[in-house]
Amino acid sequence: QVQFVESGGGLVQPGGSLRLSCAASGSIFSISAMGWYRQAPGKQRELVARITGGGSTNYADSVKGRFTISRDNVQNTVYLQMNSLKPDDTAVYYCNANPPIPRKWGQGTQVTVSS
Repeated sequence: QVQFVESGGGLVQPGGSLRLSCAASGSIFSISAMGWYRQAPGKQRELVARITGGGSTNYADSVKGRFTISRDNVQNTVYLQMNSLKPDDTAVYYCNANPPIPRKWGQGTQVTVSS
């Protein structure tokens, strides 16, 4: 049974960068696609980036060109490199399979973009 633990969030100024990590307690090798999601206060959780087992990626229009998702199937880790951060990126960020496994949401990691 895989579990996901997110880390790497924090407070950053607009234009700054953060790298999020998602450590899986089990193997993600067999999960065909992994995703990073975020939920801002008062808003629904949304898919930010997705990566298949073969390394194909997709991004929400709002982060395209600024965020990069990657995965390491040996280390069972998924990463999200976030550059040129904006205040609108402020949210709790989660990782999960894509489509998500309903009972496998972790605690998430808070990202706050503010001057």
